[in-house]
Amino acid sequence: MHQRLEKLTHWLKENDIQAAFLSSTPSVFYMSQFHCEPHERLLGLFVFQEAEPLLVCPKMEEAAAKKTWKYDILGYTDTDNTWDMIGKALQARGIKGHSIAIEKEHLNVERYEYLRSLFPEASFISAESQINELRLVKDEQELTILRQAASMADFAIEIGVNEIAEGKTELEILATIENEIKKKGINKMSFDTMVLTGANSALPHGVPGLNRIESGDFVLFDLGVVIDGYCSDITRTVAFRSVNEEQQRIYDTVLAGQLKAIEACKPGVAIAEIDKAARSTIADAGYGQYFPHRLGHGLGISVHEYPSITDVNETPLKEGMVFTIEPGIYVPNVGGVRIEDDIYVTKDGVEILTKFPKELQLIK
Repeated sequence: MHQRLEKLTHWLKENDIQAAFLSSTPSVFYMSQFHCEPHERLLGLFVFQEAEPLLVCPKMEEAAAKKTWKYDILGYTDTDNTWDMIGKALQARGIKGHSIAIEKEHLNVERYEYLRSLFPEASFISAESQINELRLVKDEQELTILRQAASMADFAIEIGVNEIAEGKTELEILATIENEIKKKGINKMSFDTMVLTGANSALPHGVPGLNRIESGDFVLFDLGVVIDGYCSDITRTVAFRSVNEEQQRIYDTVLAGQLKAIEACKPGVAIAEIDKAARSTIADAGYGQYFPHRLGHGLGISVHEYPSITDVNETPLKEGMVFTIEPGIYVPNVGGVRIEDDIYVTKDGVEILTKFPKELQLIK
C-alpha cells in the first residue's frame, strides 16, 4: 500500500499536480486496501505532494477503514455537510492547487462542481491513465489472490456442468452454482452469472431464464468470483448429448482461435496482435461476422479493467499483466460458443490461471 501511494505521490510531483482525488471504489481499495460499497454516499481519497493522504468515507464505515488505513480519516454522517468538512480539512493542511487530478470517467458532475468550488482556480486533469498504469502490473500478493479466484471459478464451472440434465432451466443450474459457491465462503460473484442454453447461447450477454435444456443444445457458462477484492472470469461451453456438424465446426474454430491468441502472448507483443490471431482464425473459417466483441479485457480489482484487448490497441504486453482471452462465435438459431481464460503474462510466455478443460464435452 505504501509503495502505491509513493508512486502516485511521485507522479504528482513530477507533473506539478497539487493533489489527486480518487473517487471510485476500485481505486480507493487499490490505494488503501479499504473496500467499501458507499452506494449513493461519497467515498474518496485525497493524495497530496507533501501532506499525508486523507480518506473520506461514511462514519459508519470508519471502524472498518481503520483496519487497513493508518492515515487520517474524515468520517461523516448522513446529515453532515460533507464538502464543507472536506474544505476545512484541506484548509488545515494548507492545500491550494492550480492542478488537480481526478477520475473523470467516474466523478459525477455534482461532485465535480463541489470540488471545483474548493479549487476555483485549478485545472482538472485525468488521473485514469496513471491509476491504470499502476494497476496494470500485478505483484505477487495480487497474483496469489487471482490464482485462488480462478481456481474457485473452475470449481463453479464444474458444479454447473454436473448439474446439466434434460428439462432443467438455466436459472435452476445458476442457483445451484451460486449456492455451492457460498458454501465455500464466497459471498460475491464478479458479475451476474450466465447460464445460457440453446438459442439463448447465441446472445453474447444473454439473460438466464426459464429456458429448458434440450438434446443438441450448447450450454454456455460465464461466471467469476471475488476473493479478497479480486475478480476471476471464465467462460466454458459444453453440449448436451450431441452436436451437429456445424456446431462442431463452430466449437473447433473458437478453440483454435483462443489457442492461437494464447500462443501469441509474451512480453513485448502488441495487444493488437493477440486479438488478430484469434480474429483471423475465426474469419478464415467464415465466421468473422459472428465474432462481434473484443478478444478480452484487463482483470484484477475490477472484472473489466485496463487494458482493452482489441485489434487496434498497439500497447505492448508487460510481464505481470493479467487479462482475459475470450473469443466467441454466436450464430442465431444455431447457438453460441465462447471460451475464456484468465491469462498472466510471465517473462517468456503466459500462465493460464483458469484450468477447467476446454475440449468439447458432450454431457449425457
